Amino acid sequence: MKQNSTNSKGSSQKSQSREWFEALIIAALVAMVLRMFVVESYRIPTGSMEKTLLAGDFLFVNKFVYGAKVPFTDIHLPKVDDVKRGDIIVFKFPRDRSLNYIKRCVALPGDTLQIKEQKLYVNGKLSPLPPHAQFIGEKMPPGVPDYQIFPAMSDYNKDNYGPIRIPRKGDVVKLTMRTIPLYRDMIEEEGHSVSLSGDQIFIDGVPADHYSIEKDHYFAMGDNRDNSLDSRYWGFLSDSDLVGQAMMVYWSWDPDLPLLFDPVEKITSIRWDRIGLVVH
Repeated sequence: MKQNSTNSKGSSQKSQSREWFEALIIAALVAMVLRMFVVESYRIPTGSMEKTLLAGDFLFVNKFVYGAKVPFTDIHLPKVDDVKRGDIIVFKFPRDRSLNYIKRCVALPGDTLQIKEQKLYVNGKLSPLPPHAQFIGEKMPPGVPDYQIFPAMSDYNKDNYGPIRIPRKGDVVKLTMRTIPLYRDMIEEEGHSVSLSGDQIFIDGVPADHYSIEKDHYFAMGDNRDNSLDSRYWGFLSDSDLVGQAMMVYWSWDPDLPLLFDPVEKITSIRWDRIGLVVH
């Protein structure tokens, strides 16, 4: 009887251990699914959105609202809502998709955007600045080109830009030596090769004087207008690079203080007033 009791006790402990292990596996799978398709954490690394968002803010990002991407595929789940002007969006940086960027969407597919003396116009109407937007650099006059600005060879600068139409799926655009700097990156990102020979443009090796746009695109800008690497510098944001919409700050502290070497000062740098802040 004593041996049977011992065996029963050992069997019960093994059963409990197995249940705990299975529970941990299930919890890990649920967390992974939530992270991939529902909500993901994101840390603000730079000051491009100050003072709306600060470097050292940690956010929850809603991934399902725009249709989360299935990992290792080009498949997106059905979206719940469309991107709207003014949404703060997280996306894959078009020039390095291993990086996530966060900016404000200022123009939608089919919109015409122009910046005149720092004032943003969309479809001819003045777009009000976000509540915490700021300018920290010197204003550039019209007609003075900045050669870092998109598209190449234009006379645009950060404060005087466009007018420029944001590509919309189904648009047919004319290709010339003048317009190809505007569309070349987009065409290549949509999976085609672009080459030039003299004044002739080739797409996938075939002469072309027009192109039918395959995806919707957006124009994104940082609220800290003079300290933001945004669409003015790298161009249009493809619908397929969207990650999600910023929701809420759940943690915030000074990112420049090292936790390991100065834990007390790091902890005292916690920005308690930002925790729980809804992002808009």
